Amino acid sequence: MIKQAPSYIGLHDLLQKRWSIRSFDQRNLSPQDIEQLFQAAAWSSSSMNEQPWRFVYGEKGKGHYDDILSVLMPGNAMWACNAPLLSAVFAKKHFSDGSTNLHAWHDVGAACMSLLLQGVSLGIYGHQMGGFDRDKAKQVFGHSDDYDIVSIMALGYPGEADALEEPFRTRELTPRVRRSPDSFAFTSFEQL
Repeated sequence: MIKQAPSYIGLHDLLQKRWSIRSFDQRNLSPQDIEQLFQAAAWSSSSMNEQPWRFVYGEKGKGHYDDILSVLMPGNAMWACNAPLLSAVFAKKHFSDGSTNLHAWHDVGAACMSLLLQGVSLGIYGHQMGGFDRDKAKQVFGHSDDYDIVSIMALGYPGEADALEEPFRTRELTPRVRRSPDSFAFTSFEQL
């Protein structure tokens, strides 16, 4: 089941279809599909073209999959364990000249959205999670202080909502809702 955003004139089809799934089909992603996802991230915009995003991924049963799964909060691990691909997403905190990159997390977010939209074009959906143990992630991944872990991402083909336990089944079936632009896009600072 592909859960689309409510129809809005001019909203691109990829944006209407993109959503954070929790139920995954067990089909593996092909090496070509994985390459296309990361190519999409590579072409995202970034401050000074530093491209501060880093993805460490594992396919189910291979590589760092179990390591990545182990840092998720139990509520996320319950359904993310069915995704065929998990990725830990990092931001490099400094520019090449050593100065602090205050835009690194922003740029990583842009790269993730590029990856997710490319995925939608391939029938692959993702779910980014902030629900993970940062201290455990630091122990498990052993990343240097030059990097912040931003999120964990689960990727795969959509599965059936009925395969999920509650409350996730209901969340999977609930219509998507977003705020209206007039609640966040203003013509003056006084409206903030």
